[in-house]
Amino acid sequence: MGGSNSQNDRLVDLNEFGSNPGALNAKIYIPEDLPTGAPLVVVLHGSDQTAADYDVGAGWSDIADLYGVALLFPEQQRVNNLTLSFNWFEPDDCHRGAGEPLSILHMVEQVVSDHGIDRQRIFITGLSAGGAMTSVMLATYPEIFAGGAIIAGLPYGGADTLPEALLRMKGLGYPTAQQLETRLRDASMHEGPWPTLSVWHGSGDRTVNASNANAILGQWRGIHDLEKKPSSTNIVNGYPRRVWSDAEGRELIEEYSITGMGHGTPLKTYGKNSYGSRGDYMLEVNISSTHHIADFWGLSAT
Repeated sequence: MGGSNSQNDRLVDLNEFGSNPGALNAKIYIPEDLPTGAPLVVVLHGSDQTAADYDVGAGWSDIADLYGVALLFPEQQRVNNLTLSFNWFEPDDCHRGAGEPLSILHMVEQVVSDHGIDRQRIFITGLSAGGAMTSVMLATYPEIFAGGAIIAGLPYGGADTLPEALLRMKGLGYPTAQQLETRLRDASMHEGPWPTLSVWHGSGDRTVNASNANAILGQWRGIHDLEKKPSSTNIVNGYPRRVWSDAEGRELIEEYSITGMGHGTPLKTYGKNSYGSRGDYMLEVNISSTHHIADFWGLSAT
């Protein structure tokens, strides 16, 4: 299961999925004999990556086979962004009912209807610009997602222009936690329960400063009405994990700080619970974010 998977062609095109105002491509991976009522994970690649690159690196299709999960990979096109980044900071692409978020919503709806997905178990994750777009999707369509996982990403509503986005990536010029929380609330007018959240960041990230993880945590602690102090802390595979739980002890937010890691997705590509293969922005650090995120979402229980 480790670094042996070089099947770049595991993903297939999802050609028809309603209107596509964001002009994105879509790929899917559906395990054989997927049961009705299976979960769906939406996976958003980072800059300079394709959907297939990210799947091979992170190993999501291996998790999908193991646990019986459908996968959807929205994919950026160079005509929209030269670096293949999702346009998380563009006003046209970070609001409900328009642009890239609406394209991704329509893809989700198509996969749900095609494969009988359990609507209570739709999740989303992404790296870097894909992590920032994960923030956008959780903000603009929180009623769709049971949980999200943001890897080396940014909070919702921090930037409206490319210069602002580049500053935020350095951790500079952020609105206050209260302002970020308000922007998240105002993105959808949502009143129901909010998605759970898993946050991953390398402490040595020089592309997206690790202070962005704290900005995301502050934004979402406010949404979930949680204290600043975590409910519990522990060490997993040598790295600190902090958890914020509700009054019933249900884990709502978790954060892994990967000590010394640069910009990328944390991987464990050999031994037990290993997935994916190392590459650009896919970093071998002896912990599989893919495995732990799936576990946090309860996918391993299916």
